[in-house]
Amino acid sequence: MISYEREGDHGAIVLSRPPVNAMGADFVETFHAALDRAEADGPRAALVIRSTQRCFCAGADLAMISALFDAPDGPLRMHDYVAGLHALFDRLEAFPAVTVAAINGAAMGGGLELALACDLRVVAEEARIGLPEADVGMIPGAGGTQRLTRLCGEGTAKRLILAAELVGGVEAKALGIAQYCVPAAGIYDASRALAARISGLSAGALRASKSCIAAALDPAADGFARELAVPLDLMRTEEARARVNAFFARRAQSAKAHS
Repeated sequence: MISYEREGDHGAIVLSRPPVNAMGADFVETFHAALDRAEADGPRAALVIRSTQRCFCAGADLAMISALFDAPDGPLRMHDYVAGLHALFDRLEAFPAVTVAAINGAAMGGGLELALACDLRVVAEEARIGLPEADVGMIPGAGGTQRLTRLCGEGTAKRLILAAELVGGVEAKALGIAQYCVPAAGIYDASRALAARISGLSAGALRASKSCIAAALDPAADGFARELAVPLDLMRTEEARARVNAFFARRAQSAKAHS
């Protein structure tokens, strides 16, 4: 089960498929439905992806994968399944809100690829993460080879993919896979606090910043031109004007208090 919930000033997509949130045949459809509900809930600056299980997400349903190996049309069905994951993770990566993956436990294979499609990752110290697909004769084909390399560089990507090495939360942060690392008992508080901080920022500025960062990662895009154009659009919004006025009002009040 994958559901959307409103949690104060931000939204949350909750993974709850015991025991390990395996990504079965219906995963793509139900996750898209949760994103649809998040969009329908109105513009929110932050969206947390979290789990109710002991792990974050163990990746593809191995029973389903085994059945595909035995089916005459298995390779074609596998292609369709992975293509669906690509489309889903691309949508998540481009989602208007800032997305935060709360990795409370194991994030393996497709589970880590899901987290890599988010903007920010908060990982539990006790978590184990990796892309061990080579151990079962496959590759991390739902964006793992691309997003991990783009995020952490060739060396780290080769370490996790070619050596099928698993790393803990502390090392994941040191490698740049996660941006925050906390004890497992505090991961939901930490992710909610981060979402609350993000929700206090300008949603329009965050969306524009996301598009500029994405352009920097796209060799076909001119990120500098986008950076030049975006402020013109933002300056025409009432929100930006109000925030600038509020900033100068606070600064004037602070200067007066210290004079």
